[in-house]
Amino acid sequence: MGKRKTQRKNAAMLDSDDDNSSVSSSSTMRSDRMSVSGTEEVEFNKDSLLDEAVDALYEKRGTTRVKALELIIDAFNSNLQHQFVEKKFATLLHQCLNCIKKGSSKEISLASHTIGLLALTVGSGDNAREILEESITPLSQAFKSGSESSKIASLLECLAIITFIGTNDPEETEKSMQIMWQLVHPKQGSNVITVKPSAAVITAVVSAWSFLLTTMDGWRLSSKLWQESITFLSSLLDKDDRSVRIAAGEAVAVIFEMGSLEKFAAEAKGSSDGSVSEGNKSKEGFSHIQGLKGKILNQVRDLSVEAGGKGSAKKDLNNQRNLFKDVLEFLEEGYCPETSVKIGGDSLQTSTWSQFIQLNFLRRFLGGGFTKHMQENEFLQDVVGFTPKRRNLLGSEHISNTEKITKFSPQQSKNPAIEQAADAI
Repeated sequence: MGKRKTQRKNAAMLDSDDDNSSVSSSSTMRSDRMSVSGTEEVEFNKDSLLDEAVDALYEKRGTTRVKALELIIDAFNSNLQHQFVEKKFATLLHQCLNCIKKGSSKEISLASHTIGLLALTVGSGDNAREILEESITPLSQAFKSGSESSKIASLLECLAIITFIGTNDPEETEKSMQIMWQLVHPKQGSNVITVKPSAAVITAVVSAWSFLLTTMDGWRLSSKLWQESITFLSSLLDKDDRSVRIAAGEAVAVIFEMGSLEKFAAEAKGSSDGSVSEGNKSKEGFSHIQGLKGKILNQVRDLSVEAGGKGSAKKDLNNQRNLFKDVLEFLEEGYCPETSVKIGGDSLQTSTWSQFIQLNFLRRFLGGGFTKHMQENEFLQDVVGFTPKRRNLLGSEHISNTEKITKFSPQQSKNPAIEQAADAI
């Protein structure tokens, strides 16, 4: 990674050539026998099943609603349901929100995931905006209704996805990030019931928070918020759970990539020109920030060569070492990580931490539907800067998603802002 040739391919290879071949051969055998009307009938049957699944969300029996949600998720992963969404957008959204309000943990998880898939299907625009506005309160309330890790993780992923797509307003994005942060780092005196979060919840919070952080202009955020965030993330680097340490390491990398620490270090240094008392406070603040940066560098260095003892699985240990070697190289030399993801017969490269984190988050969320969406979902293609060969051959116009702050545009592997940060550490 970075300048190294050993890229993180094994974590990102999503070759679906075999699947595509099997689908194509089986459909070819049937093609001679299938008329146009037959094809339409197949599509009609699929729509009928989806219609029935949405109707089943009105049922009182929770197990019936769970099965219906599972069918809907499978359908949205298998194909882009644009026509279905045009007809049933509002109904599906509000029934999923009802499931979140009154359902079991499993039902809440499935309904949350369905809403995220709905947002990815409609893309940016009025519908995505409506999803965010209608969902933010039910999701916030659902966080308080129990602490089961899988449910919380699904709610977090949903909140991250619908915020990512539904708004370009930094204040609204920051509001969602604060909702997430409160789950693991509640403010003193807040009404949040303090329950020690599990490692899985901490990992999910930091991952979702980092995903939204990649869309923000770090220079707009307050120094206090940044200092609280980086201090907490530094404490997570010392936790026993490797997934927590890896998530925290990625978040730290994004913060350094954005140059945000330099922002409030400069503010602290610059404000020392005032009164003597204010100057002393500013010097203390500047010294604290410099000390924190040095501490993080030492933590990253230690984790990049850890011999074991914390955590258990060898694969996790290797993943941790590889990640923190990349972070260390980034902090010391300014080189951003480079990855290559194989999607069918095409490849998608990333060259910044923000790109890497966005892509990984979307991969985890979509799971088995990732390849299908990357090959056919033009909104997602525009967000990550990916144009399949088939789309090029068809002459489709590649419309850039300029509304998003951080589209996957090619960037230099070496980041001058980080060189300055590395010199300051």
